[in-house]
Amino acid sequence: MTPIELDESTLRSLPKVLLHEHLDGGLRPATVLELAAAAGHPLPERDPEALAEWFHRGAARGSLPEYLEGFSHTIAVLQSADALERVAFEALEDLAAEGVVYAELRFAPHFHTQGELGLDAVMAAVRRGCERAREELGIEYGLIVCAMRNQSKKLSLKLAELASTWFGRGVVGFDLAGEEEGHPAKHHLEAFQLIKRRNGSITIHAGESFGPESIWQALQYCGAHRIGHGTRLFEDIVVYDGKVIQVGGLARYVLDHRIPIEACLSSNVHTGAVPTLEEHPFPYFLREGYRVTLNTDNRLMSRTTMTHEFAVAVETFGLDLADLERVTVNAMKSAFYPYRERVRILEERIVPGYRAAAAQC
Repeated sequence: MTPIELDESTLRSLPKVLLHEHLDGGLRPATVLELAAAAGHPLPERDPEALAEWFHRGAARGSLPEYLEGFSHTIAVLQSADALERVAFEALEDLAAEGVVYAELRFAPHFHTQGELGLDAVMAAVRRGCERAREELGIEYGLIVCAMRNQSKKLSLKLAELASTWFGRGVVGFDLAGEEEGHPAKHHLEAFQLIKRRNGSITIHAGESFGPESIWQALQYCGAHRIGHGTRLFEDIVVYDGKVIQVGGLARYVLDHRIPIEACLSSNVHTGAVPTLEEHPFPYFLREGYRVTLNTDNRLMSRTTMTHEFAVAVETFGLDLADLERVTVNAMKSAFYPYRERVRILEERIVPGYRAAAAQC
């Protein structure tokens, strides 16, 4: 049997699940231009292609703080209900066009209250856009409310309360994002305790710009159910001459307890989490049975798509169709979506999709 050729067309057609994508990091360049013109917000470029290149060039500097600078523009143009609804719909529309069957979009609602909107109005606008995409395009979704590490624990608690009031109305989880160094997750412990008391799901950005201690704190202090990025978990593993010599207690815990890792290959290079793609621990995690997933993080900033991330994994690490299916199943199992809905999507969309692709051999 001849192995299936995993060209761009084939990769685009495969069912995909996306767990880690920031709403304000995935706008279409043309949409940014239109919204900026309507809001009177100045941009560094006036052409969509030039603007896309500007965002990417600014993000790909090997530094998380520098990577985040471009968000000042996308947040500035997302201060109205119409803009938020439009961008939410377009995000899912773009994802559906490349085979994503389920996506979780995360955002910090308080960033969008600089105009006339309150927090609930922000949530309602984003949900309207997502619901329209679900009804028209068949893509399913969940929303994740983000608090920020560098902001007050009082605000984090307020956002956790907001998230919990929207459980069952589009929101499926709570996140803590932003620069790790100097901003430990445990400072926001009250917010996580509230989410746990409300039976909510938690993912935390950890192990991106800080080491295994950040991942340990996210899990053992804050009760994270998933780890955003988790790249530097590899520092808890000793490898010599290409062979694993020792696996630390944290890495073993993540493996044994099936803690999902939201890997973002391109973004991790752009933020400096890893020096090069070739040095990313993703293939080790996959080979050793960790519940690792593939994600985009910020499609505009990293100039990527889920199809591109699949292609990067195939070209850099030699993934085959079975590997891509495993990564996708990992993601669907790890989604903060109701269990029966996850099973339904697996049975009706993901497994048949990969069987159809395999049948082309």
